[in-house]
Amino acid sequence: MTQQKSNNSPARSSKWADEYPYESRFVSVGQHRQHYIDQGDPSHETLLMVHGNPTWSFYWRHLVTGLSDQYRTIAIDHLGCGLSDKPADYDYCLQNHIDNACALVESLDLKNVTLLAHDWGGAIGMGTLLRLKERFSRIVLFNTGTFPPTYIPFRIRVCRWPVFGQVALQGFNLFAKAAVTMGTERDGGLRASTAAGLLAPYDSWQNRTAIYRFVKDIPLSPSHRTWDVLAKIEAGLDSVKDMPIHLIWGMKDWCFRPECLDRLQSHWPNAEVTKFEDAGHYVVEDEAERITPIVKKFLADHPI
Repeated sequence: MTQQKSNNSPARSSKWADEYPYESRFVSVGQHRQHYIDQGDPSHETLLMVHGNPTWSFYWRHLVTGLSDQYRTIAIDHLGCGLSDKPADYDYCLQNHIDNACALVESLDLKNVTLLAHDWGGAIGMGTLLRLKERFSRIVLFNTGTFPPTYIPFRIRVCRWPVFGQVALQGFNLFAKAAVTMGTERDGGLRASTAAGLLAPYDSWQNRTAIYRFVKDIPLSPSHRTWDVLAKIEAGLDSVKDMPIHLIWGMKDWCFRPECLDRLQSHWPNAEVTKFEDAGHYVVEDEAERITPIVKKFLADHPI
């Protein structure tokens, strides 16, 4: 994997560019480019931020801005997401996303890393951490699942229906558009600029390929190849239970419901927990002003 730096970021709309004023960087993943941002002093402790579906590194902007004065903050875009390449013929699956994240960590030679992850980023990030355990020191997870699902919400199952699901998600972008309303509990919803930023990379059928493939990669039974990947991640959770861990949860999330938090706590009984009773799935959007100081305190309380 080779590193590349770009002074010519992909076009950014004035509707959201002010919220994402970061220089774009890229690493090669085979013949494709994976995008990431890297803010702060490289000599400082590293925070690695891993997004889910259908977000991208834009989701982390509040924490990047709020923490990069004291920490090196890296936020990646999975292949097919954000400002990364979006090949139509790529095998978008959990294992490959983990492989790509591991390659980025090793390419940048990251050490003493704190993982921050949300949604699918929890499984991708924990899969990366468990493989490269010696490079990680702390864990902060937001509304996620790192285990085979015990339930699939009906509104997610609908997105998997043959023909209908692909047309809805890739043709009409209904998954990402629904997320900017269903994912938040903010009065009045997300700001127009925030919604525009979250949706910006997903502006065509091909550019929404990964969104659909992420949904298709949710395993409904052990026969699905990703079930075993998730089961192995869950089996490894106890091995890192002595790391400093903080779980931050929007309790009104209809997808990663409080039961997911309970399941993580069963593996990590000593984890610190912050519950936001009125926040939804996009907890970092709903509670950004409160979350940044909470994360700062957690990091300060558990020095590396």
